Amino acid sequence: MAIQFQIMNKKKSFISLTWNNTSGNVHIMNNGLPGSPPSETGRYRDLQILDELSNNDALTQRDLSKRMGIALGLVNSYLKNLIAKGYITVKNIPSKRYAYYLTPNGFAEKTRLAYDLLQDYTRIYREAKNNYRQLFFSLERLGVKHLVFAGADEVAEFAYITLQETNLELAGVVDSDRAGDRLFRMEIEPVEHIRAFPHEHIIITSYLKQDKIIRELLQAGADRKNIHTIFSPQG
Repeated sequence: MAIQFQIMNKKKSFISLTWNNTSGNVHIMNNGLPGSPPSETGRYRDLQILDELSNNDALTQRDLSKRMGIALGLVNSYLKNLIAKGYITVKNIPSKRYAYYLTPNGFAEKTRLAYDLLQDYTRIYREAKNNYRQLFFSLERLGVKHLVFAGADEVAEFAYITLQETNLELAGVVDSDRAGDRLFRMEIEPVEHIRAFPHEHIIITSYLKQDKIIRELLQAGADRKNIHTIFSPQG
């Protein structure tokens, strides 16, 4: 059986992970990752680099910087770490440049990181769905009628699915990074428009951007006691 999981970044592109539990193969299709908590960023970036090098021969640091959308200096730092671990080898090419290649250990590490990433996000999905269910039923028992989702990434999608188990109504969705896009047949508004929606409570529906969104909500005048998140602060 194959399991596929997709993660959408700010540019509305996806990382797609597919795990085949009969062959043991992991495949990653990579168009960039959203900003991650500091403890996880290194793993994500390592996986991005290993994946790029496994699919493209003789990539330079500048090539990787453009493909990943991060600064050249960061690429250099991640590459040095991967070279030191024996996952990447470097060769001279014309024009006084260097090209980077995966070693056999690098291919094995790419598979391990991809599987770990898949496990992390399936765990987050499972726990978040259960926690949203408890939160929504608790609010419903208090007589709440209307909610606003703050955050428009993959977390919002399964929060919305869970919301359908209740009589609560979604009044709107805010996310400044995706303002103007559509989600659940609604236009996503910037966070500063939060007061335009008739609602009693705000639900944080982003794991990776929750701290940023909460700050923006407070700056927009939202009442802190009416903002709910199911995730621990990222610190």
